[in-house]
Amino acid sequence: MEVIALVGPSGTGKSHRALVVAHNEKADAIIDDGILIKDNKIIAGRSAKREASKIMAVKRAIFILEDHAKEVREAIKEIVPKKILILGTSENMVHKIAEILGLPAIKKIVRIEDIASKEEINKAQYYRLKQGKHIIPVPTIELKPHFSGYLIDPLDIFLKKTKTKRRRLGEKSIVRPMFSYYGKLTVSDEAVASIVRHVIELGEVRGKAYKVRVKRERNLENEVGLVITVDVKLPYGIYLPKIAEQKRKEILTAVELMTAMNIYKIDVYIIGLTMK
Repeated sequence: MEVIALVGPSGTGKSHRALVVAHNEKADAIIDDGILIKDNKIIAGRSAKREASKIMAVKRAIFILEDHAKEVREAIKEIVPKKILILGTSENMVHKIAEILGLPAIKKIVRIEDIASKEEINKAQYYRLKQGKHIIPVPTIELKPHFSGYLIDPLDIFLKKTKTKRRRLGEKSIVRPMFSYYGKLTVSDEAVASIVRHVIELGEVRGKAYKVRVKRERNLENEVGLVITVDVKLPYGIYLPKIAEQKRKEILTAVELMTAMNIYKIDVYIIGLTMK
C-alpha cells in the first residue's frame, strides 16, 4: 500500500481538488476530515465538520478518538486500497494521521500551491470564510447517508453573541458529483418513470405500474428533490402494506443509484389487485 498526501491551509480548496489529484496519482482511497472514501464511496469514519466544537473537530480530523480511529483502521484492512491520498493542513498533520491509522510512511506530498493558482486559492478561501462552504470529495449519492439535504447541508458549529443580535456561524457541505468534471448531465422525468415501472413490475412480487408522476420539489431557495407518485396493482393474496413499502424502498434505492438525484418523497397508491 502506498500513501501520498495533499497539503494546504484550511479553506484553500484541497477537498475541491481531491478527486482530480487522486485520479492523477491513481489513488483509489481518500482520507479527508475524518472520513475514509474509496472508489467515490464513504466507507467509514465521521466528518469533523459535523462536530459541535472546534476542539472535537480537530480530534476527529486527526483520529485522536480511539473508536473512530479503530473503525477506519479496520475498514482500511478490509478494503485493502492500493494507494491512499491523505488531506491535511500541514505535513505534520498528514504524517500524524498516517501514524495513528497504522499506514506506511508517506511517499509523496502534493502542495495546494502546486496545483492551484493564487487566484483560485483566494477564491476558495473567500467561499470558506465569507460563505461558509466546504466541499466533500464524494458524489451526491454517496454523501446523503451521512449528510442530509440535496446539495447543501448547513452544519452549525456554534452561536456567537453580539451586542445587537445573535449570529449563527457554521459551514455548508457542498457535494461535487464525479460527473460534474465531464460536463452537464440531464435526466428526464420519463427516464425516472421508466426506472419506477421497472422496479414495480420485476422482482419476487411482480405488480403492474399504471400512472407514474414525477415532479421536482422546490423551496424558496433551491430544488430539494424529486416527488414520485405511482399507481399500482398488486397480486391478490399478499399483505399489501408490506409489499407496497418494499416497492417504495426499492424505487428509492434504484432511482438514487441510477441518477444520483435526491428523492424528496415517494407515494405508492394501490388502485387494484391482479389475479393469477
